[in-house]
Amino acid sequence: MSIQDDNKRIVARFDAILNNRDLSLLDVLCAPDMVNHSLAPGRPAGLEGTRDYLATGGRSWQTEHWRQSYVVAEDDLVVQFGVRAGHWPGGDFFGYPMPSGDFTREVAFMYRVTDGRIAERWAVRDDLGLLHRLGALPARSG
Repeated sequence: MSIQDDNKRIVARFDAILNNRDLSLLDVLCAPDMVNHSLAPGRPAGLEGTRDYLATGGRSWQTEHWRQSYVVAEDDLVVQFGVRAGHWPGGDFFGYPMPSGDFTREVAFMYRVTDGRIAERWAVRDDLGLLHRLGALPARSG
């Protein structure tokens, strides 16, 4: 087993937290000084911010799952990308009132794994496309 395979397995276990809601796994999978670069402004960027997001704001995405996924690892980096699908329950999304509805969106999550734990996490999501698909932003004409 290679270090890249081990790192992929760590990321897969982190990803599974969205489904099993076992936040105690964060202390096992993430370094105590982890930096989560993908959290919203105003939320702590460390492990506690990640825990808070998953315990509160992350609940909105409980139905989100990978429709298509690829995972690539090299050295201490793991990239997970593809298409996620789910159901948005309705409510505020980055300051936009967004109606409920089913969605798909392209995403990429990047992780740096150090000593068997996630040290950093980044996310690139098609949030603008999501806002448009669910009707929070009007269709552009012309």
